[in-house]
Amino acid sequence: MSEKIVIYQVFTRLFGNDRRTCVPNGDKKTNGCGRMDAFSSHALHQIRALGATHIWYTGIIEHASQTDYTMYGIPADNGAMVKGRAGSPYAIRDYYDIDPDLATSVPARMHEFEQLVERTHAAGLKMIIDFVPNHVARQYHSDKCPADAEDLGASDNVTLAFSPNNNFYYIPGDTLHAHDFDLLDYQEHPAKVTGNDQFTSWIGRNDWYETVKLNYGVDYLNGRTTHFDPIPQTWKKMLHILLYWAAKGIDGFRCDMAEMVPVEFWCWAITQVKAHCPNIDFIAEVYNPAEYRNYLQKGHFDYLYDKVGMYDCLRAVVCGQGQACDITTCWQSTDDIRQHMLYFLENHDEQRLASDFFAGNAEAGRPALIVAACMGSNPMMIYFGQELGERGMDVEGYSGRDGRTTIFDYWMVDSIRRWRNRGKFDNRQLTPFEVSLQQYYSRVLSLCNTEPALREGVFHDLMYVNPRTAHFNPTKHYAFLRKHGDEVVLVVVNFGAEDDDVEINIPAHVFEALQIPEMDNVMAEGLLSGCPWNISFCSKEPVRITVPANNGRILKIKTK
Repeated sequence: MSEKIVIYQVFTRLFGNDRRTCVPNGDKKTNGCGRMDAFSSHALHQIRALGATHIWYTGIIEHASQTDYTMYGIPADNGAMVKGRAGSPYAIRDYYDIDPDLATSVPARMHEFEQLVERTHAAGLKMIIDFVPNHVARQYHSDKCPADAEDLGASDNVTLAFSPNNNFYYIPGDTLHAHDFDLLDYQEHPAKVTGNDQFTSWIGRNDWYETVKLNYGVDYLNGRTTHFDPIPQTWKKMLHILLYWAAKGIDGFRCDMAEMVPVEFWCWAITQVKAHCPNIDFIAEVYNPAEYRNYLQKGHFDYLYDKVGMYDCLRAVVCGQGQACDITTCWQSTDDIRQHMLYFLENHDEQRLASDFFAGNAEAGRPALIVAACMGSNPMMIYFGQELGERGMDVEGYSGRDGRTTIFDYWMVDSIRRWRNRGKFDNRQLTPFEVSLQQYYSRVLSLCNTEPALREGVFHDLMYVNPRTAHFNPTKHYAFLRKHGDEVVLVVVNFGAEDDDVEINIPAHVFEALQIPEMDNVMAEGLLSGCPWNISFCSKEPVRITVPANNGRILKIKTK
C-alpha cells in the first residue's frame, strides 16, 4: 500500500515557546525560545493525529545569530550580518552542528537532536530537515567540522574572482560596502559575492546581505562557463555534509533555492546519497517551471515545490482574483510530473492564509485545502498553526507586520502556544472556532491516507463537462472524481461566500472510461460530514447536492 505524503512544517525555534507576551526585537532572555525537547512523544503523536506522515523541522542546523554562546565556543555574529536577533535559518554558520538555541544542554545539542530523530520515528513520523546549498552565513566557520573534511573556504585563493578550486566567489582588491545600512565594525576584504548572485562589493538591505554564495564551478562573469571536470571542491564538501546528516537517520532534505545550484551537482550528489540511503527523499525549492523537469529527471529530485503553479492559482481563487476553472489549466501544465509536485497553502516564506494580506480569515481556505489535499496522490504540506487559523499579523522585530510568522526573531506563535498548553495538548485554551478548524484539517488530511481512492486512486476532472448553468458556476465551483477498486469519491468545492445548490454532470463516457456502473439511486457517504446523501449517480441526470460556503463535499460511492 502506497502512502500519500502529508508534511507538517514547523519552525522549531517557535513551536515550544510558552511566553505569553514578547517584545519586538527582544533577545532570547526576554522573549524566550522553543527547544527540541518541546517535541515530546505526546506532541509528536498529536501532530501524527492531524494526519501528518512527515515533519519538517525548519531551522535545525546552526545559523547566524546575535546570541552569544562564547562559553560553548560559539560567539555571537556581528549584528550587521544577522537579520533579527535570532537570525535567519538560511544563513548557515556551521553545517555540522545543531543550533544552540534549540538545546536544553548546549554541550549535548547533537545528542538531543539524535534523540529527536528517535522520538519522531517512534511516533510514526518521518523526519525532514533543511539543506541550504547555495549560500552560507557571511561569518561561516565550522568548529564541528569532522577530521575527514575541510572547512569551507579554508584553501581558497582569495586573489582570484573565480577558481573551480575555491568554495566562494571574490571581488579581489575590494572591501565590502553597504548602500543603505550601517556595517558597524564588520570588515570583509576581499569582499565575497552575496548569496543572491550580487557579484559586486556593494550590498543593500534588500539583498541576502548576511550570506555569501557558494561556488559550484560556474564562472558567472565569463558567460556562465562551467568547470565540472575534475569535480569541484565544493561538490565534494557538500556531499560530505549530506552524507553526515543522512547518517543521523533523517528521511529527507528540503533543499533551499535548489535552482540556484547547477543541476549537474544534484545528479552527482543525490545519486551517491541514495546509494547509501535509498529511501531518503529530496525536495527542491524551484520557482522556474521551465526547469521543473530538468531538476526531476536530470537532477534526480523526488519532489518540487509547486509555488508558481498550484499555490499561486489557489491563492488567486481564494482571493477572488481567479476562477475555480483555472485549477484545471494549472494541473494540466504539470500533468506529466504531477506526482512529484508538492502542494501547499502556507509555508515560512508565504503569508498566512488568515492574514489581512491573503484571505483575511481561515474559513476561506477550506475549499483550497480540499483541492490541494485530495485531487492527487502527490505530497501535501501545511505550516504549523495553519490548522488553527494563525494569522501571522504580529510585529515581531526584523519581521514586521507582513502576514508572515517571523523566521528572524525570538517570538512565540500564540495559537500554537495555547494548543500546546505547556505540553498537555488538551485544547482547553483554544477557541471553539480553532478547535473546529483543527478538527476539519485533521479530517481532510487523514482522509488522504485512510481512503484508498484519495490515497492512490485515478483522478478525473469534471470541469470540461460542467459549463456555467443555473446550478454550477465555474468561477467558484470545482468538481472532480477519484476512483480506486470498487469505490468512487466525488469531490465538489465551493469557493463562494454563500451556500449553493450545485448540480454536477457526469457524462456516459466518464463512467465507461473509469469502469463505473451507473446508478439511478445510491446512498453516498459524506466523508466530511459523516452524513449519508441519496444521489443519482448516472449520466441521465446530474448529481444534486448542497455545498456550504467556503467548503466542500467529499462523497464516497461504493459500486458493489
